[in-house]
Amino acid sequence: MQIGVSSYSFVRLVRSGQMAQIDVIAKAKEIGFDAIEFSTIAVPEGRSLPAFAAELRAESERVGLPIVNYTIGADFLRGSGGDLQAEIERVKREVDVAEILGVPGMRHDASAGWPQDHTGPRSFAAALPRLAEGCRGVTEYAAAKGIRTMVENHGQFCQESTRVEQLATAVAHPNFGVLVDMGNFLCADDEPTSAGGRLMPFAFHCHAKDFHVKPGTDFAPGQGWFESRAGNYLRGAIIGHGNVPVLQCLRVMRRDGYDGVLSVEYEGIEDVLSSIQLGHDNLRRMVEMVESVM
Repeated sequence: MQIGVSSYSFVRLVRSGQMAQIDVIAKAKEIGFDAIEFSTIAVPEGRSLPAFAAELRAESERVGLPIVNYTIGADFLRGSGGDLQAEIERVKREVDVAEILGVPGMRHDASAGWPQDHTGPRSFAAALPRLAEGCRGVTEYAAAKGIRTMVENHGQFCQESTRVEQLATAVAHPNFGVLVDMGNFLCADDEPTSAGGRLMPFAFHCHAKDFHVKPGTDFAPGQGWFESRAGNYLRGAIIGHGNVPVLQCLRVMRRDGYDGVLSVEYEGIEDVLSSIQLGHDNLRRMVEMVESVM
């Protein structure tokens, strides 16, 4: 199993101007990662997204760190003014960017979140046919380019494993699968090991993410924490420091035959670079432990 990293892990440094996004590639290589994925590319002023994607690919080839996935937002319920076909076409243009990056896979959302405005379908069952139509339209286009597409357990509305499984089953296309994020299940109060096991048959890519967790019955911890669907408190953690059973999740992945890239996605409040380095080191040691006995 290769250990990758999401560019999102460095987002605080990029947004503050302490690091250019293109420099994340060399830094990830220096830390020891085997691969990188890009999440929502921050296009420098005066450049276009396709041109900057080509620059990122050239830099990854120079450094010797492959870009293995491209992550974007999408919303087949309300995106593009609620026009489903327009949103499908918009996401197809992102597939063109994925092709420029040279990635084998692209992750997009199905929905941007819970439909708080009470317009359109309000239950997942009612939304499922439309979500599946959107995902299928994109993956049929991407398949012709040799790029697999996937959704992630992300965004609360389409987050717990049962809903993601239903969506993957409804799309029913061999080019469509799931990015399994072991930490994100907690945002929907879904237990990570059983949830991950449910989705491994659909897994194209995986994220290692850890969270500190406090029950909603406790005092609200304040800055840096957010609430799960059930009102529990979560805060991003260094891999191995939080409450996600990372080692057991890895055992489930290997038992069920996953041997792809596992990318660290760090979103904590500690120092970014030292946290990513420690998370990398902890995850690599855990992967080695699992692989040595399986």
